[in-house]
Amino acid sequence: MTLIKSISGIRGTIGGKTSDNLTPLDTVLFTSAYASWLKNNQDAKHYKVVVGRDARISGSMIQGLVNQTLVGFGIEVLDVGLSTTPTVEMSVTQHQAHGGIIITASHNPKQWNALKLLNEKGEFLNAASGKAVLEIAEKKDFEYASIDNLGKVISVKGAIEDHVQKVLDLSLVNAEGIRHKKFKVVVDAVNSTGGIAIPLLLEALGVTCIPIYCDPTGHFPHNPEPLKEHLTALSEKVVAENADFGIVVDPDVDRLAFVDENGAVFGEEYTLVACSDYVLSKTPGDTVSNLSSTRALSDITQRRNGVYYASAVGEVNVVEKMKEVKAIIGGEGNGGIIYPDLHYGRDALVGVALFLSLLTENNQKVSELRASYPDYAMSKAKISLSEGMDVDVLLKEVEKKYSEKNPETIDGVKIAFESSWVHLRKSNTEPIIRVYTEAKNQKEANELAERFLREIEEMV
Repeated sequence: MTLIKSISGIRGTIGGKTSDNLTPLDTVLFTSAYASWLKNNQDAKHYKVVVGRDARISGSMIQGLVNQTLVGFGIEVLDVGLSTTPTVEMSVTQHQAHGGIIITASHNPKQWNALKLLNEKGEFLNAASGKAVLEIAEKKDFEYASIDNLGKVISVKGAIEDHVQKVLDLSLVNAEGIRHKKFKVVVDAVNSTGGIAIPLLLEALGVTCIPIYCDPTGHFPHNPEPLKEHLTALSEKVVAENADFGIVVDPDVDRLAFVDENGAVFGEEYTLVACSDYVLSKTPGDTVSNLSSTRALSDITQRRNGVYYASAVGEVNVVEKMKEVKAIIGGEGNGGIIYPDLHYGRDALVGVALFLSLLTENNQKVSELRASYPDYAMSKAKISLSEGMDVDVLLKEVEKKYSEKNPETIDGVKIAFESSWVHLRKSNTEPIIRVYTEAKNQKEANELAERFLREIEEMV
C-alpha cells in the first residue's frame, strides 16, 4: 500500500518497504519532522508533547518509536497510553503542552496505523503546517539533542477520567435527569479504547452498560467503520437485551453512531443532526458540517432559526469554518460531533452525553426521535485509484460537464440537483475517489451514485 501523507496525518499499513508503508523508519522520519516543525514554530525552554494511542496491535510498537524519537529531540513526552483521539486533544491544553501525536488509523482496518499531529491548541495541523512538516521530512535535515539535553517520558494517568468529568461538567449535559431515566444501553467499541471510555461515561451517568467488543486488544471483530453493514451483532444484542438503544464508536472514539430500540440503524449522518437539535434548542446559533454531510442538518438549523454553513471535508476545515462563523456546534456526517464548549475536536463522548440529554428531555424512544427528523437517504461509494490516474483532471471534466448547475468546488466537486446532490472528491486517508450522494429515498441515492460511477469510468 502507498504511504499516505496529508493534512490528516501520516497513514499507512504496517510492515513492507520503507516509504511505501508505515515502517519503523518512516515513523521516526515523520516524528522527527514534526518535532523539528514544532521547535521552529514555538519558542520555549522546555518542550512538551502529549502522546496517546488506540488499541491497535501495532500501537505499542509505533508509540515506542514516537516517544523515543521525541526524547532524542530533547522533548518531554507526556504519555497518556491507551486513550482516545479527543482525550489526547484535550490533554494538550490541560497540560499546556506544545503539541500532541495520536497513534491511530481511525476507521481503517487493523493492518493500518497513523500519526495524527496536533498543535498547541490540541487541534489538527492546518494545511500550511501540514505541508511544512512534509517538506521538513523530505529534506531529512534534523538536529537532535545532545546527551545532556535529552528529553524524558512521563506516564500520565487518568486522562480519560478527566475527559469524562469535563463532559459531565458541561451545562447542557443533564446528568441528573439522565440518571433518573435509568437507561440501558449496549456498547460496541470494536475492541479498542472506546471500550474503556464509553462505559466510564455511562457509569458516571447512571446508565446500565451492556458491553460487546469492549476489550481493548486491537483485534477488531468486524470492519471498524461504524456503518450499517457492520452493526449486525450490536442490533441483535439491543433487541435481545430489550435495551433502550445501542452505541458504536470507531477505534479512536471520534466517530459515533446509534441503533434504536428495535435494532434499526439511526444513521451516522443523524448523530450530528440529533446532537445539534438539542444544542440549538438550548442555545440559539449556527451550525457547520462538511460538503458530504446530510441536508437534514441545514433543515434542523433553519427550523431553530439558525444559519447552516458548509466546509471542505476534514476536521481541520470544519473547525476553521466553525471559528469563522462562531458556530455553536458542528461536525461531520460520519458521526463526528464538535462542541466548542468542550473543545474543537470530534468527540464521541460529548456526543453520547448530548444524545442522552436530548432523549431525557424529549422523553422519546430513539425510533420516535429519528422519525421526527427530515428523512434523507445517502449512498457512499468509492472508486479505487489506479496508478497514474489524474484525479484532478477527472474532477475538472465532471465540473465542466455540469457547469450549468454551478458546482461547489472548494473540495472536489459537489453538484446539487432539485431534490438530491452528489459529491465527488479524492480521499485524504485512502487511495480512492469518494462518491457521496443524497436523495429522498435509498433507491434514488443509489441510482445517482451508480450514474456517476459509470460516468467517471467512461472518462478514465
